[in-house]
Amino acid sequence: MDAPKPKLIVVLAFDPGEDGTLGPAMEPMQFETEDRAKRFARDLSEKHAGVIAWARTADPDLGDFGEPVELVRYGDVPDME
Repeated sequence: MDAPKPKLIVVLAFDPGEDGTLGPAMEPMQFETEDRAKRFARDLSEKHAGVIAWARTADPDLGDFGEPVELVRYGDVPDME
């Protein structure tokens, strides 16, 4: 049986810039668990215009990354595609 692939779990917050366009309010933060990322995103949502937490399988050594899966979204988040 194959071992589960490691997960990349990230939270990113957004605020409007001088021109009103949403941009990153901080560097992306990586978390060990989805629950921690969700709690942190909820806390950040009180301080920023938008917050997203997402996860995907990832093996950076092999350059193998799965599709991102949104865990939670609060407020306004720009299209990430």
